[in-house]
Amino acid sequence: MKKNLTKGLFNWTVLALVGVAIVLVNIIGSLIYYKIDMTKDQRYSLANSTENFLSNKDNFENRISIQIYLEGNMPSEIKHFQTALKDKLQDFKRVAGNRIEYLFTDINVGSEEEVNAMRAQLYDKGKGIMPLEILYMKDGTQSKVMLFPGAIMSYTVNGITKENMVQFLPGTQPGHPNSLEDMAEIIETSLNNLEYNLIASMRRLTQVNKPRIAFLQGHGELTYQQTMRARALLAPYFTLSDVKLSDSIAALNDIDGVIIANPRIPYSDSSMYILDQFVMRGGKLMVFMNTLEHNEDTLMARGMTHSMRKNLKLDRLLFDYGIKVHENYMMDVQCAPKIVPFAESTFIPWFFHVMATPSKHPITRNVDPILLKYANEVSFVDLPNIKQTSLLTSSTNSIPSGLQPFVNLGLPLNYGKSPKLVDNPEDEINKICLGGMVEGYFSSHYNNRLPPEFVKNLPKKYAFQAKSQKEGKVLLIGNGTFFANTYDSMPNPKGLNYLYRPNGFNELKMDYDLYQRRISLYYGNQEFFQNIVDYMMGDNSVLDIRSRQIDIKEIDKEKVAKFAGFYKTINMLLPLGIIILLSMLMNYIRTRRYARK
Repeated sequence: MKKNLTKGLFNWTVLALVGVAIVLVNIIGSLIYYKIDMTKDQRYSLANSTENFLSNKDNFENRISIQIYLEGNMPSEIKHFQTALKDKLQDFKRVAGNRIEYLFTDINVGSEEEVNAMRAQLYDKGKGIMPLEILYMKDGTQSKVMLFPGAIMSYTVNGITKENMVQFLPGTQPGHPNSLEDMAEIIETSLNNLEYNLIASMRRLTQVNKPRIAFLQGHGELTYQQTMRARALLAPYFTLSDVKLSDSIAALNDIDGVIIANPRIPYSDSSMYILDQFVMRGGKLMVFMNTLEHNEDTLMARGMTHSMRKNLKLDRLLFDYGIKVHENYMMDVQCAPKIVPFAESTFIPWFFHVMATPSKHPITRNVDPILLKYANEVSFVDLPNIKQTSLLTSSTNSIPSGLQPFVNLGLPLNYGKSPKLVDNPEDEINKICLGGMVEGYFSSHYNNRLPPEFVKNLPKKYAFQAKSQKEGKVLLIGNGTFFANTYDSMPNPKGLNYLYRPNGFNELKMDYDLYQRRISLYYGNQEFFQNIVDYMMGDNSVLDIRSRQIDIKEIDKEKVAKFAGFYKTINMLLPLGIIILLSMLMNYIRTRRYARK
């Protein structure tokens, strides 16, 4: 009897210890957040720059509050995105601690008046979170749900609260809901951009000092109106201004970066001297230029036209930095179509609209092909101690034109349905650089070219620099219009001037004319331009985030239909079989045990 009592006490003690251990493990697990990411694309891990930004208290000392409105009854696909968002925020909180707090809110809770008021507040007349309407099947009937897939971030410094909005999933136009079947690609893109959107919004909210970037004017460059969309991408992170050199040696004082976009008028020696000394002082020079021009209206009216040299002289300056732009047009079979009304098929493969191939550099990695219309070839000059990087190339089936080529709409007809511009269209040697970057310590273009009197009479503050004071960067893309936008205008009720705005369609992502004809040709001009400026200005904190790629494997619907019955049977019978086997095993053990007694 005593032996049985001791044995029973031991069993209950073991059971109690196991129970206490389970409770302790759950308590510790709730307090400690830890996971091991074994996925190939590291989709469940934060980028290094994200961890650096969140862990550094100098970036933000106070708490960032995030109110997310993606909550409530929604399709499983959106629930999956919501789960990914929660996991990402939990990762953020693991690094930043109490400096980040977040809350998910269901805006559809409450009376009809309260719900409508909340929706109107979030929408804020189109300036807030854009609603997303989705059509989906539920219980055999078609259902529609309206979501506000975004968040409001707030951050308080010195008693002043700033707010910022972030949109996780793109909204829909009223009366044009998305079908759930069409959401797979949208969700995949949004998952890829999730970490970037969160960090970018936090950077905008907490940034104090902004580097200064000047858009150069005075030589026929793209106007303010033509770069409004590009400027909107940069404005949250940089202080932007328009600068005319006007032969003033102080024109680029306090400027960190210069953008030259599609100049059409030759540069004077004095203007190039100012730019040269800007580079020698460590300024970042970004040049987007074409050496040729032609009349597109004449081409469309007559079917052919001549190209003309611009003779900008700026190429001479760039040559001494180790990079060169040629006076030709690139032709590439990997191109965007052109709409030609009098052609038999309306569309022709227009070899001059090159879909440039990105490199593996962080600026272009995982960016869609870049549309460059009438691009020039770019090459490098062999200079010591200068790092040369090719960012964009043509495809292997491409060829440069001759100098000042004759442009003819009938050109594609000469090559047939399977055009070969070169004899070996798969050879990598045929790839030609269309954009590149040089980094290092440069020598001045004006070495041994200035009169001694000029150098001697310069103020000490602007003394001639024969070599770079610190490592510099110069970038050249053989196209000046790839980030330009069209715009419309309206009378200003407060004055005689006009108000301008870019057209609603984002021309940095798609071609409007092709989109109107249901040709969805996406390209990465917007991301490419953003990445260029980030890298050139030394802020690489978002490049590795934006260049990450998370691939969602779509379910094979044919296999699902074919093997659905088999896997349903397995899912139903396998658990029952395991339970039955365990029962038989336990019965066998009990029989053997008591049979011995």
